[in-house]
Amino acid sequence: MAESCNSRHFSWLLKSCFPNPQDNKSLTPTTITTTNLSSLPDDLLLECLSRVPSSSLPSLSLVCRRWSQLLFSASFLRLRRLLNLLHTSVFAISSSDSGLFAATLSFQCDNPSWSSLYLPISSVSVETIQGLFSYARVSAIGPRIYIIGRNSMVKYDTWTGTVIPRAPMIFPRKKFATALVSGKIYVAGGGFRAAAAVEEYNPESDTWRVVAKAPRRRYGCIGAAVDGVFYVIGGLKIGNTWGNEVSRTSAGAEAHMYASSMDLYDVEACGWLRSRAVPGGGCVVAACGTSGHVYILASHAVELSFWKFDARRHSGGSNGCGFGEWSRLKSPPLPTQVRVDSTVRFSCVGVGYMVVLVQVMGCIDDLLRRSGRSARGLREGLVLVYDSVTGEWSRVADLPEVMRRATCVSVEC
Repeated sequence: MAESCNSRHFSWLLKSCFPNPQDNKSLTPTTITTTNLSSLPDDLLLECLSRVPSSSLPSLSLVCRRWSQLLFSASFLRLRRLLNLLHTSVFAISSSDSGLFAATLSFQCDNPSWSSLYLPISSVSVETIQGLFSYARVSAIGPRIYIIGRNSMVKYDTWTGTVIPRAPMIFPRKKFATALVSGKIYVAGGGFRAAAAVEEYNPESDTWRVVAKAPRRRYGCIGAAVDGVFYVIGGLKIGNTWGNEVSRTSAGAEAHMYASSMDLYDVEACGWLRSRAVPGGGCVVAACGTSGHVYILASHAVELSFWKFDARRHSGGSNGCGFGEWSRLKSPPLPTQVRVDSTVRFSCVGVGYMVVLVQVMGCIDDLLRRSGRSARGLREGLVLVYDSVTGEWSRVADLPEVMRRATCVSVEC
């Protein structure tokens, strides 16, 4: 074999691949640039990350600070939602002397069941955790869950399993309303001076600020959100005169004394819409927002009624219905041993086209002692699911027995 190549042996096509010695430009070395994921702008990187399987997201959030911020951003959740890659489940959480107990209910299988886990609280004091659950409310932003108490707040990251303290609300509140709107948490009500202010929490800066003055001062209210509107529902109406009403509230007015009205705060416009009332009156005992509607469970002393409020402001409803229309739905089929009174309360969570109703208790021992009733038939944890497509209720697996006085929320991840 020859030591060198003779160009006469190459075809014209191959010759074209070699540099021309007479062309100075062809002898100039070219700079090869490489492009990797980290060099992409945020919008393109989000497009790539949004297509990653859910099982890989927790590890990707640990790659760097930038990736972590993008994975927990509202833009990432919106892209995952458009790609139908978000999986929504019910997350229940309760406290113990040593930590937090949690359970998740997934609807990805034919027979939904609860998965339990224990959450260590090495970075948070036991006193903080126990104080949280006296009057706790829970909101979730993607896989992060915020447990909001009267004087403190903690964040639980479902990906990393960590619990860390966050900034508390400006005004201490009890039995207040909370909801998530456009990636921020809003709270209202709660008695005393707090009931007059609506607060907004920014998770990126870990700060609270007052954004509005409430038209009504409420205590024991419930929050929901649909289409950019924060709904403050039910609760005791606290008037402008604070004397006797505040003393009754501070003495421990029970949360079952709910009113049947709701105030509507438009977050984008920073203003209040016309207040609405639940048809038929009664006391609102549970509520949630999902699939363009607000679902409300109302108590009428010896029975329950279930309602749907059309909250779709930017799209017309079907069959001539639209924003502000009420529809009465089939009431939940509670077992006969479950009495609708102060010993029973409900947690209502929206999961896509379904409404999950979880029966929980207050402080059972104290309530039974005051009422003189026995504990038989009062085990908490009944879970009912309303299918808004078929209009029917069904029963799924009960909440695990270890979960006492649990608080529930819908989580997307």
